[in-house]
Amino acid sequence: MNKAVYLALFSIGLAQGLKIPLHFFKKKEWRPDLFFGTGGMPSSHSAGVSTLTTYIALKRGVPTMDFALSLIYGLIVMYDAQGVRRQAGELTLKVNSMNELIEKIQKRESVEFKQDAPKLKEVLGHKPEEVIGGALLGVLVGIAGHLATKKDRKWPKIKVRF
Repeated sequence: MNKAVYLALFSIGLAQGLKIPLHFFKKKEWRPDLFFGTGGMPSSHSAGVSTLTTYIALKRGVPTMDFALSLIYGLIVMYDAQGVRRQAGELTLKVNSMNELIEKIQKRESVEFKQDAPKLKEVLGHKPEEVIGGALLGVLVGIAGHLATKKDRKWPKIKVRF
């Protein structure tokens, strides 16, 4: 695999890992399972595509086809993460609350209600600030990755005279 793919995957993993301490500081609740979950701050979708786009821009240049493809792909992914997927999550909240309401009605009126399906996952998408947080993280990882993998980097020469 190439360095851009490694950096994007690293960025996704870093974003997922950051969800645990950020959630802990916000809610005072330790939840390591958030590493494998969707939604939350920062968006790993945004981090991954932003890292890839930043790295390509710095490595190949902005006027290239590679950058154009990555940018458009990234914008679609970020829009989807905070748009369609977020709305699906909102709809899931309503469906789950309807199931709870039906159970309450059933208890009052002795109507039998069978619920075979498990409760739906409610956090699917991202709030706009979570997408922006992921994008900023991705840009930072992309820049750091580019600087770290640059072949012609010049290390500062330190002259010591005795």
